[in-house]
Amino acid sequence: MHPSIHAAANPDKPALIMAGSGEVTTYGQLDARSNQGAQLFRSLGLKAGDAVALFIDNNPRYYEILWAAQRSGLRFTCISSKLTAGEVEYIVKDCDAKAFVASRSLAEVAGQVVPLIPGVPLYMVGGAVPPFASWEEAVAAMPAAPIADQTGGGAMLYSSGTTGRPKGVRRAGVGEQPIDAPNPLAMLGQALYGWTPDTVYLSPAPLYHAAPLGWSMAVMQMGGTVVMMERFDPEEALALIERYKVTSAQWVPTHFVRMLKLSPEVRAKYDLSSLTAVFHAAAPCPIPVKQQMIEWWGPIINEYYAGTEGNGFCVINSAEWLAHKGSVGRGLTAEVKICDDEGEPLPPRAEGMVYFAGGGAFEYHGDPAKTAESRNKHGWTTLGDVGWLDEEGYLYLTDRKSFMIISGGVNIYPQEIENLLITHPAVADVAVVGAPHEEMGEQVVAVIQPVDWSAAGPALAEELAAWTRERLSHVKAPRRYDFMAELPRHATGKLYKRLIRDTYWGKGDGKIV
Repeated sequence: MHPSIHAAANPDKPALIMAGSGEVTTYGQLDARSNQGAQLFRSLGLKAGDAVALFIDNNPRYYEILWAAQRSGLRFTCISSKLTAGEVEYIVKDCDAKAFVASRSLAEVAGQVVPLIPGVPLYMVGGAVPPFASWEEAVAAMPAAPIADQTGGGAMLYSSGTTGRPKGVRRAGVGEQPIDAPNPLAMLGQALYGWTPDTVYLSPAPLYHAAPLGWSMAVMQMGGTVVMMERFDPEEALALIERYKVTSAQWVPTHFVRMLKLSPEVRAKYDLSSLTAVFHAAAPCPIPVKQQMIEWWGPIINEYYAGTEGNGFCVINSAEWLAHKGSVGRGLTAEVKICDDEGEPLPPRAEGMVYFAGGGAFEYHGDPAKTAESRNKHGWTTLGDVGWLDEEGYLYLTDRKSFMIISGGVNIYPQEIENLLITHPAVADVAVVGAPHEEMGEQVVAVIQPVDWSAAGPALAEELAAWTRERLSHVKAPRRYDFMAELPRHATGKLYKRLIRDTYWGKGDGKIV
């Protein structure tokens, strides 16, 4: 299906509700405005297979532009609103964007990008500042009829750069299929989470990330309603579930942590009974956190493991997870393989690199070397994660290989340590990294974002050290505890651990005390 089909059948149904302002975009409005946007793209000379870059916060115009690009056969690259001008410039140029659309709220950084991308048409939503033209005014001058050569476009998103320079993930088929071609995520939503046209989906994360972008557009292809938060607030998320009778939502573990840290009175204040199936991904979820969420919301919590690359998809529901705590599920769209450094498969419970066999094809845009690095000699592909399989084929992630700490010749994966520390009541967020050590090569350092910043200091460090030593092997226990007012975490839940680690290796300027 496609939003245009739902617009013809039910034009007044809400396709989008903005959580903060309450602004509603109906399917009829979405169809007309996306047609006008497609007409504008064609007037600029953009043809199927070309690219457009979007530097937009969660804004009601976002979906209108996305669907305009989709029905024009364009590759749309959504850029994180947290990036610097240099980082934005790199992505705009790397994706070969033929147009650049920014938000008024991001005008300062967007303006710095302008002289770096000469010749690229510039538009701004929410009020324009020169040299940007107003997107709203430009599309209003266009006809609302479909363009004559509609064809299905798609996203070309960039990895968040947690371990290095972002990579554009390019998939086959963009600009070569009908606009209403079957959507794999919509089919997964139906099969795994019971989605129907009556689904009301809460999107609490930034739309520029692959998961909220893909899932929310899938809801619109099915004719459901998306409630999009401008920014996440734990209590407001609960209030929205009650207000709009939300049935489904996608979360990340940091959302769970923040909701669980609300007082029992606040957590009990809202009616969440409309929820039928929710799911989480993007980052590892500590076992105690997920256990508490299932106890609170019931066995409606699902999890998946996948990447922007679309090369594999593992799933697990609550009942399975309770029997396989810590697992991210079994392969659904590809076979999961655990391999050694030579690319050979390992037996159950042996730790190695996680590969997908027989999954979706992808390449890293303009980077054949990185594309080759993601394959082994069998042609299986990896996202760079380390893990193991049990005898039933359930996957357990250890960490990313690039985050591994080697201390005194021992391989230490930070995830286990982080999963423990986040459960301490004084800890709001945590990152564990390796710092240089003259004797051991690296030492384990825990960087803590405390719930109360005034508590940061030696006393809390000593308390955490003693608490951790009781629960972890002395080899894994951090040798040092430092504090940050706020960890550099992507709004989707991914941690920019590279930025923290670089500070200890003399490459960064993070404010760690």
